[in-house]
Parts: sequence; structure tokens; C-alpha cells
Amino acid sequence: MFTFTSDDGVVIHVHEWPTEQEPRGVVQLAHGMGEHAKRYAHVAEALNARGFHVYAADHRGHGESMHAGPGNIGDDGWNRLVADMVTLTGIIRDKHPGLPVVLLSHSLGSFASQQYILDHSHLIDAVALSGTTAVDHLIESLVNDGPDVLAQFNAEFEPARTPHDWLSRDEAQVDLYINDPLCGFSLDDAGMGGLIAAGPRFADVEGVRQDLPILVFVGTSDPLNAALSRTDVAVERYNSAGIEDVTYYTYPGARHEIFNETNRDDVINDLTTWMDRVLEA
Repeated sequence: MFTFTSDDGVVIHVHEWPTEQEPRGVVQLAHGMGEHAKRYAHVAEALNARGFHVYAADHRGHGESMHAGPGNIGDDGWNRLVADMVTLTGIIRDKHPGLPVVLLSHSLGSFASQQYILDHSHLIDAVALSGTTAVDHLIESLVNDGPDVLAQFNAEFEPARTPHDWLSRDEAQVDLYINDPLCGFSLDDAGMGGLIAAGPRFADVEGVRQDLPILVFVGTSDPLNAALSRTDVAVERYNSAGIEDVTYYTYPGARHEIFNETNRDDVINDLTTWMDRVLEA
């Protein structure tokens, strides 16, 4: 693990999983809200086995980068969280000149990645968006329905075993999340306000370079995507903007955390097969 200090003085902790093979590329992993990078160790190890180094920062306000309470990402925290990701890409490029870099992200990390590629798609070789959606459409629900919308994510799984059944069909994984002291919180009001303010930007993807390979992969029972309707919108936007290589995988019955789902091996295999194709093209 190493750290870097952001422009506004926040110390960001970065976890590393180096491959023991001749490296074929590097994956920068961006986790979701109310969790942390170490939850993706199994994904990193699978990528290591395919010849990829993996780096994953704990976002500001999360994991070992939590300095002012859970979810507190600071003034202008949303845009600064995205800027932290850009900074890490630069560090990775300096460490591994000449190797392709794939930005792999989940949920809130995928929202940040969507904003990242609006302005910085030239910095990476491909992007994979897990548990993602049309962010502006999701924000509209958050604004209209208020904080109860988060509780509503679990509504379709009632009678539910836990308040977090919407995360996965794998009960053991849900329990690990519940019992993890570094999981289970939202962004602070300022952070959520920053995301909401950024909402209109997500509707216009014309700034993304057209030869950037994009993978969108989600569960059909993930409440964030509203029976795929919101994610369909996000994919259609990339296609309509002329992005040349947009891949869209959906997993029947899978919920929000597809990397912790009962079919996670299939998800990881689809990811690595896609990476093999787009990086060799």
C-alpha cells in the first residue's frame, strides 16, 4: 500500500495487488459508496492470474482514506473524488510506462468513472462500469423521493432477511457487508449535493473519445437500474455518441454487487475476456 496527498491535502490510501506474471496491463479499480477497496481482493487476484497489476484507492471518506467520518468527502468533495482518480491514473502511468490501463469501477465508483471519461478519456485505454446506471435519472429519483429511496432499494425483496438483501443473492456476502465496520454508510450531505449538482453533465457524453472501449455490466434485479431502464439509457447515450465499442452484459436475477453475486465467477470471466479482446485490438 502507498499514499498520495490530494490537491486539497487529503491523504488517499492505495492498495496494490501486483501480478507475478509478465504484466500485460494495469487495472485501476474504483469501489462504490459506503465500502472500501479491500472488498475487491478476490477480483484483484483473478486479474493478477491473467497478468494484470491492480491498484485500488480507498476513496476519500472511505476505508483507510476516512479522515473526518464515514462518507465525509469534504468541500467540493464529489469533483475532488474524481480528481483523485485522475491523479492515481497518473501515478500508475509513471510506475508502468507503456502498459495499458483499464479503469474498472462499481456503483458510485462507476458514476465517478462516467464523469472521469467526460474530461479525461485520453488517459485510459478502456473503462468497465459495474452496477451502473444513467446517473442523472437516478439523481432525479433521489431528489423526488428523498432519502427513503435508499430504503426502497430493498422493497422488491420483501419479506427480506436483512435491509441489504438488494446487494446480492449470496447471503454470506450480504452478512460480510453488514458485519464490516467500514461498510454501510452514505455520502455526507455536501458530498451528495455535489453529485446531484453534477447530474446534468451525465446526459451529454459527446466528450468521450470515440475509440474508448466501454463495458457496462449489471444485474437485472439491481434496483439502481430500475429493471434495466436506467442503464439502457446510459448505454444508448454512448452508442448514439458514436462510441465505437460499447459492450453491454446483463445477468438475470443478479442484484447490485455482481462481483459478490452467486454467479461472480461468470462475471469475472466476462470481464477478463472483454479485456483480452479490447486490449489486443
